[in-house]
Order: sequence, then C-alpha cells, then structure tokens
Amino acid sequence: MPLSAPAERAHLHTRTYAFDGFRRSDGLWDIEGRIVDTKGYPFTNTERGEIQPGEPLHDMEVRLTVDDRFIVRDVEVCTNAGPFGICPAIAANYEKLVGKRIATGWRKTLKELFAGTEGCTHITELLGAMATPAFQTIYPVLQKEGKIRSIQGSRPPLLDSCHAFRSDGSVAKREWPEHYTGD
Repeated sequence: MPLSAPAERAHLHTRTYAFDGFRRSDGLWDIEGRIVDTKGYPFTNTERGEIQPGEPLHDMEVRLTVDDRFIVRDVEVCTNAGPFGICPAIAANYEKLVGKRIATGWRKTLKELFAGTEGCTHITELLGAMATPAFQTIYPVLQKEGKIRSIQGSRPPLLDSCHAFRSDGSVAKREWPEHYTGD
C-alpha cells in the first residue's frame, strides 16, 4: 500500500542511495554504494558557487571488496562532488576497514573508526547501509552453493532480527518450525 496523497508542498531535498553487489572472477565480492544529495532550488555554496536544482551537493561512492566470511579485503572511496574542496582528502582514512568484518556491530565499528574528524558523515552513513546489500548479495549464493552449513538445532541468525522474522510469527513457523515459539 503506497503512502497517502500528501498536502501541497514544495520539493526541497532528495537523498538517493544506490547499492550493487558483484561476484568477482577471483572469488571475492564487490559491494558498491553511492549517496547523492540534491536540492530542488538553486543555492550558493561558498567554495563551489551557484549549485543548480538537481546538481549534486554530495555525490560519494564506496566499493568494499569482501570475502565469503564478509571480511573487508579492500576499500575504495570516491567523492565525485562535495561542498568543500577538502572533502576527498578523507578517502584514505577508510582503509582502516581492511580486515574488519561486516557483521553484528558493523555500525559501532564505523562509529569508533570514523567519528568526528576521522571521517565523512555521508560516507560513514553510506557504509553503514552497505551491510544489508552485502548480505543480500553474498549469503544466497553461498547458500545455493552449499557453503552455508546449518547446524541441526542451531538458532537461525535471522530469527528475531525483525518483525517478519519474529520467533512467534508465521514466517518462523514455516521456515524454522523447530524454533517457532507461537501458539
């Protein structure tokens, strides 16, 4: 069901996230993310001058290269557009992610590594959102290839991770009846 019809309004801001997942020929995975911020009106930026409606104020891209265990093997950060000329200079700092695992605590790790002057708010937010596309890219392929072993009786990692996967719900009853807690 879509959102209801809005009140009369003026379009002021758009933030777009885009994510793509790829399997590489060397067995690793590339997860790419992009964040773009635009305004619906012209405005003046102190360093860039006049920015037109639809012209990106922020346009940043990240490529994470990870292995089957979701360990970051490489990272590339690119600022295509930012409000200040110094914005791209932070890119190399994100190399601290090499060796880190995309798993529970990913956002906490990002906050610890890139808080304040150690990072770019927009790139760090983008990285936080990249965990789900990484999982959705890699996990189904590994599962199909039989590389994910479910241990009989072990609790599925998705159980109780969201409303749909609650242990007393219909999805759990169908997918993991041995862990279903309803009725």
